Amino acid sequence: MTTPALVVGAGPVGLAAALALRAHGLPVVLLEADPEGRERPGSRALFVHRETLDLLEGMRPGLATTIAAYGQTWHTKRTLYRGREVYARTFPPPTGTPPFTSLRQVDTERFLLAACEDAGVRFVWDARITGVHTDPAGTRLTDADGRTWEGTHAVAADGARSAVRRELGIPLEGTHGEGFHVVVDVADIPGAELPLERVFHYEHPALGHRSVMRVPFTGGFQLDLQCRDDDTAEEYGTEDAVRRWLPEVVGDGYGDRVLWVSTYRFLRKVAAVFTDPHRRVLLAGEAAHLFPPFGARGMNSGIADAAAAARAIADGTPEAVAGFAEVRRAAGLFNSAAAGTALDHLRPRRRIVRVKQRAAAALAPVVPRCGAWLEHAPYGPRHGAPAAAGRKY
Repeated sequence: MTTPALVVGAGPVGLAAALALRAHGLPVVLLEADPEGRERPGSRALFVHRETLDLLEGMRPGLATTIAAYGQTWHTKRTLYRGREVYARTFPPPTGTPPFTSLRQVDTERFLLAACEDAGVRFVWDARITGVHTDPAGTRLTDADGRTWEGTHAVAADGARSAVRRELGIPLEGTHGEGFHVVVDVADIPGAELPLERVFHYEHPALGHRSVMRVPFTGGFQLDLQCRDDDTAEEYGTEDAVRRWLPEVVGDGYGDRVLWVSTYRFLRKVAAVFTDPHRRVLLAGEAAHLFPPFGARGMNSGIADAAAAARAIADGTPEAVAGFAEVRRAAGLFNSAAAGTALDHLRPRRRIVRVKQRAAAALAPVVPRCGAWLEHAPYGPRHGAPAAAGRKY
């Protein structure tokens, strides 16, 4: 029997890696630590960008169309500063592949899982990896029950606490910022849906001048509240706390529509290397890099990792894997720096940054580019990723 490629982790990046490997005609075994049918609450990654849709379409024709048809593509963006609108733009509906689609991660994973099953990916659930061995001929993975799997290569897509990365002794390098955000998924009120628009509100006056963003997804919307360094999760990040401040952002009636509440802190870290010395294990997604979610860089860059990893494995040479590791690490460093730029804007440590924001808000009615800067700056730069990466991420 042909030796398969192994994938560790059944999140969106691992599923995409398995699908991409099958598109290259390779047999795949996907190992997941959790049981089959696990509950995956929350949006986590919300946006699937056009570049990612194109990659998924190449992995499984029709998949991008299915995901885009289910997701929401809003056409209006609005930015406010202390209650006053400083930017608004409505785009015409796109033709062809939309610039993005917005859906909960649980739904993205549902579509990817079905595509993997149709493509013949073999799944092994309840396989918590505890051992990794590589040599010039391949790789061997061992789980907590002593079971082993051998493969030509392995794609480690097992998340921020990657067991594979840990077993290989590869460190994450970067920073851990102060402060936290609260992320809330809220279901629509049937028949009284909020406008289909993305709204970013700097220093919301009803929230003690904390900034907040609302983003629609299919069936509801997500709120992202920026807390202060001295705020506590008990004040803002529990379901009871959310129900207290939620009406200030979206009005009454949503207290019993909360689907999920979580908090996140600002990790900007990239693996020191993206492969092992034998070029048999390839890191992807959060096993390779951790970014704040500004600009939707996490899952989108992870799926780009997955596609590149599959190409390198299909090539079969150590040189191809080394090339993957070099290019995707450079892309990870770019995304980390871009997220840092956004973080410096959102949580400025220098007074001059807040002064510039205040001045831009005052000038926005007569100098539109000031409003445009307030609109775009929270997401970090989009361009400048290594040309060899072939895309924004």
